[in-house]
Amino acid sequence: MAVVLTRPQAEAERWAARLRERGLEPLLLPLLQIGPPPDPQALRAACTRAGDCAAVMFVSANAVQAFFAAAPGVQLARAWAPGPATRDALLAAGVPAERIDAPAAESAQFDSESLWQQVQGQLRAGDRLLLVRGGDGAGREQGRDWLLQQLAARGVQVETVLAYTRQPPAWTQAQQAAARRAAADGSTWIFSSSEAATHLATLLPAQDWSRARAVATHPRIAAAVRALGFGAVRAARPGLEDVLASIESVA
Repeated sequence: MAVVLTRPQAEAERWAARLRERGLEPLLLPLLQIGPPPDPQALRAACTRAGDCAAVMFVSANAVQAFFAAAPGVQLARAWAPGPATRDALLAAGVPAERIDAPAAESAQFDSESLWQQVQGQLRAGDRLLLVRGGDGAGREQGRDWLLQQLAARGVQVETVLAYTRQPPAWTQAQQAAARRAAADGSTWIFSSSEAATHLATLLPAQDWSRARAVATHPRIAAAVRALGFGAVRAARPGLEDVLASIESVA
């Protein structure tokens, strides 16, 4: 029995090392592949304007890494992070902790709604915010727009830039076989993206998931996994300790 990691390869490898330290057997089956920005010049141009913005919001750690790779050393007035992984990436990029806004540690979830509880009084009408997010393989924007709607209602001017792309993986026959085994042998799948669930359905369209178990790092992701037919699905916050607790509780 294994813990199936579906995050992009580099992230999955980091999680795998931590799971092995806890005595668990990780199986890496990435369901997302991180690619370069669709328009590197547009990303660099946005980076040069970032210092004039009242805040820059990063949707993920991948967004942070791609942004600072394009503009190392850029200084930000405020940096918004929807969760601890993004916050940690900002710290690693050299952003001072006192300039980072993120959901409270005790938040029920780490998402835009929890972040908004911390930052909703920070910006005024006419202020500018840069949103750094990902796009699909065709360079189209991905992600929810709930926070953008809140900002627009306050009169905040929002510019969006795509820092990376999220693409379907190309599985080998060995990975496909491992996934089929993990669908029925009691392994627990970890999902951190609804898009990953969509890619899994495409990679194994006829698979019976009724005996499969999963932990999803948000209720919306859990709903997408249940729609695939997974027999047991639990939602958890995205931190390792929360995920581990949910793995133990999945029946």
